[in-house]
Amino acid sequence: MLLNLSIRDFVIVDRLDLDFKAGFTVLTGETGAGKSILIDALSLALGARGEGGVTRAGSEKAEINASFSLQQNHEALAWLSAHEFTLEEASDSALNYAPELLLRRVIYADGRSRAFINGSPATVAQLKEIGEYLVDIYSQNAHHSLLKLSAQRQVLDEYAGLADIAAEVSAKYRRWHRLHLMRQEVEKNAAAFADELAELRDNTRELTQLSFSLEEWESLQQEHARLSNGASLIASGEACLELLSEGELSAMTLLSQVQHKLQTMREFDASLSEAIEPLDSGVIQLQEVSRFLNRYVQRVDLDPARLDEVDARIQAVHAVARKHRTRVEALPALLATWQARMDELATVVDDGALARQEAEALVQYTTQAQTLSAGRRKSAQALQEKITVEMQRLSLSGGQFVVALSPQSPSANGLEQIEFLVAGHAGVSPRPLNKVASGGELSRISLAIRVVTAEQGVVPTMIFDEVDVGIGGGVAEVVGNLLGQLGNQRQVLVITHLPQVAAQGKHHLRVSKTQTNDQTLSTIVALSETSRVEEIARMLGGIEITETTRQHAREMLNTVF
Repeated sequence: MLLNLSIRDFVIVDRLDLDFKAGFTVLTGETGAGKSILIDALSLALGARGEGGVTRAGSEKAEINASFSLQQNHEALAWLSAHEFTLEEASDSALNYAPELLLRRVIYADGRSRAFINGSPATVAQLKEIGEYLVDIYSQNAHHSLLKLSAQRQVLDEYAGLADIAAEVSAKYRRWHRLHLMRQEVEKNAAAFADELAELRDNTRELTQLSFSLEEWESLQQEHARLSNGASLIASGEACLELLSEGELSAMTLLSQVQHKLQTMREFDASLSEAIEPLDSGVIQLQEVSRFLNRYVQRVDLDPARLDEVDARIQAVHAVARKHRTRVEALPALLATWQARMDELATVVDDGALARQEAEALVQYTTQAQTLSAGRRKSAQALQEKITVEMQRLSLSGGQFVVALSPQSPSANGLEQIEFLVAGHAGVSPRPLNKVASGGELSRISLAIRVVTAEQGVVPTMIFDEVDVGIGGGVAEVVGNLLGQLGNQRQVLVITHLPQVAAQGKHHLRVSKTQTNDQTLSTIVALSETSRVEEIARMLGGIEITETTRQHAREMLNTVF
């Protein structure tokens, strides 16, 4: 659940620290006070896309920190472990030392953004991934999203616990569809594929017979250089020997003379040993060099026949590279590319092989899709019955909710189209949701769906942002009661303008807007019992709050508690 939200320099918020509790919390305030800023800030901490202008005027950056208790949130814990993010243990004994998660988002005035998970740098995409295990946010737009068939299908699949199977069906459909298109392409271009395969086989055979490798190419280059310059190598080697040891004034002769004179001098001054020792070592090293050059000169081979062989091999390799318009060094990679393409073409050109793969993929898709269909049919009946019951409580007496499953051609979404139908009252036939529901009806039906499907959800925190728009009177009280029941199962935060809803909250936060030093700032405070009476009275209406209004507010709160 959400434990704390800390906001710094965000839009019209200077500094805000909010602690949250379990159960049903309401958030109220005057229009324009900044109630939705709380949701916007939390959304950014959960990986929402950042937009320009969220940094408070005059500030370099906005910062949002959101902390969560992960007690029994196995999905979030598994994600953190898989992505190697460290965990902190909560110190509050009431939480039974549950692991604690801190999400942090920093957005700079120039639009740059940084993200952190428990202090470690993270991507915004990672914030979004972990956020899906922490909070569900429902806004007024969530009502309108329910008018889309894709959203209706998602509601049913999540309610039925079929989301994973639906994803598998989609993957199997894509595989079958890819093979289907490939087979059609093969049938259309069979002759062209056969010609391509024949050409590849010829080219591959040529390169294979060349038996070329990069290691051989490097060796050929070195051997060719040595054979081409054999006479020069011998002459240079003999010249070096002459200078080192075989000439009258060779280095060895001169060093020997120096060595002899120093040894004679050392008889009179022992400190000269320090000069003689490295000189002796130098003489030994020069003798080693001389012996190596003797062996090298004798070993250098002047072999014109071998030079011709090496030169012919190099020319053959160059000729193949020119033929295929590539560098010599790229020939091995070219051969691998050809072999991979040959394997692919051999599969598609092979008589019946691709068709068999396609048929097998279709069977796998159909089997999985039929399993999905059976699960949908079973759960659709239960879902429509439960939502119909909730509709009666929301003053849609005689109304009916239907989950229609219409067969359709195989698709990534399965073998049926899912559509929500609704009848607002008795005596009318259910029709598509997007054709019959008014704004108020849509709000009530949406809440009924959320309340019913919440029983199967795993996300511990639900936030409703003014989803009760278009509702009033006794229906509002029922809505508040439903949200209160939901708060017994989850942590629920509701932004509302309705006193009937606000009065049923277990906890109450109020948003207000103030002028400080020519700046407009938004603040949020937790209300005491007395303050709640004043706030509910304000929401009940009227420019001036009278004692009668306060008494009404007390009665509303006393009725709930």
